[in-house]
Amino acid sequence: MTQIETPVETPAADSPTVPYLGVPPTPVVFSRPFRSRRELENLGTVLNSDHVHGDGAFTASATAKVKAITGATDALLTTSCTHALEMASILLDLKPGDEVVIPSFTFSSAAAAIVSRGAVPVFVDIDEAHGNVDVGQLAEAIGPKTKALSVVHYGGVAAEMDDILSIAKEAGLPVIEDNAHGLGGTYRGRSLGTMGTFGTQSFHDTKNVHCGEGGAILVNDPGMMERAEIVREKGTDRSRFLRGQVDKYTWNDQGSSYLLSELNAAVLDSQLEQFEEIQALRHHIWDTYAAELGDWADQQRVRLMSVPDDRDHTAHLFYLSMPTHDDQVELIAHLRAQGISAPFHYVPLDSSPAGQKFGRTLRPLPVTESFSRRLVRLPLWAGLSDEQLERVVDGVTSFRALG
Repeated sequence: MTQIETPVETPAADSPTVPYLGVPPTPVVFSRPFRSRRELENLGTVLNSDHVHGDGAFTASATAKVKAITGATDALLTTSCTHALEMASILLDLKPGDEVVIPSFTFSSAAAAIVSRGAVPVFVDIDEAHGNVDVGQLAEAIGPKTKALSVVHYGGVAAEMDDILSIAKEAGLPVIEDNAHGLGGTYRGRSLGTMGTFGTQSFHDTKNVHCGEGGAILVNDPGMMERAEIVREKGTDRSRFLRGQVDKYTWNDQGSSYLLSELNAAVLDSQLEQFEEIQALRHHIWDTYAAELGDWADQQRVRLMSVPDDRDHTAHLFYLSMPTHDDQVELIAHLRAQGISAPFHYVPLDSSPAGQKFGRTLRPLPVTESFSRRLVRLPLWAGLSDEQLERVVDGVTSFRALG
C-alpha cells in the first residue's frame, strides 16, 4: 500500500523545533526496500532461461514459501495486492448494487476492487486501540444487499477475527482478509490471511518482503481454487492445460492477466528465503521504539502502538497516536527539520471524492477521522541502523506536545 507523505513545510532555521544549525544531517528515510542476497543470481537464472513470463520455477518456489509461512493450503501469486482483491471480488460474484462492509481506514485498493464490480463499499468505523474494524458497527452495517465483509489487519496486528467470523457465519457471508501488512502474523495461534474465505498479501516495495510490485491471494475455500486459477489466467483454463489435465485450453470465465512475472517471482523468492532474518531486524526496531519511547509517551499524553497478548504482529509499522491533530502536524515538522521522515497514513476513504461518489456510511465515523488526524508513523525498515534508530528516538523524545 502506497505510503502518504504529509505536506508540511520545513520550519525556518530560527524555529524552536529545529535542534541543529548549519548543514542538515543525512536524512533518515521512512522506508527503504530490503535487498536480499540472491536477487541478482535469481534474476540472471530467469534471464538466461526460456521462461520469463509467469508460473515458472521461481513462481512455484515462492508460492511454496508463502504457503509455508502462512499455513495456507492454496495460494496464487498475483501482480499486486490490488489484483488479489479484484480476484476476490470476481470470485464472490459481486454485482452492481451489491454491498460489502469495509473499514474506512484502509488503502483505496480495498474499496476500488469492490467498486470495479459495480458493488458499493459500506464504510464503517474502527477501534481506537489498534485501528482495526469496529466489530459492532460491522455487524450493524449488514443488510439485505450485503454480499461480503472485508477486514484489514492494520499494521500487521490482527483484527478481532473470532467476533468477525461469528458475525459472518450468522449472516452467511464470506470474509476477505486484507493482509497486506500481516504476512507471518497470527491471531490466537492462527495465521493471518487464512481465516476468511480469501486472504490477500502485498509484496509492494514498502512491505516487509517485496518484489517491487506483487501480491498473492490465499484461497481458503478449496471449492474456489479451480476457478481462482481461471480468473488469474485471463479467464482461461491454461493452468489445467499446463498440468496435462486438458488437451487444450479455452476461455471459460471472467478474468484478467493477474499472473506475476517470473522476474518478480525470482526477487520475491530470494526475499522470502530471508523472511526470518528480515522479521528479526524489524522486530528489533519495533521493540526499541516501544521500550525507549514509553516514558516520553506517558509524559506527553501520546499513545504508542500496542499489540494484544493473544496475537503476534509483523513489525510492519510503528505509530504514535498524538493528543491532537496539531501535535501530529508539529511532530512531523519537528522530525523533518532533523532530517527524519515520519508521515501520517490513510485519509479516511469515506471522506475521499471517490468514497463519497461510490460508497456510503451508516453515520459519521469519528474514530476513523480522529485516528487519521493524530497518527504519526516512525521509520521502520530492515536496514535501519542503530545510529539512525537512536536519532529517531532522540528526535521524538525532544518533542513536547502542545498545551
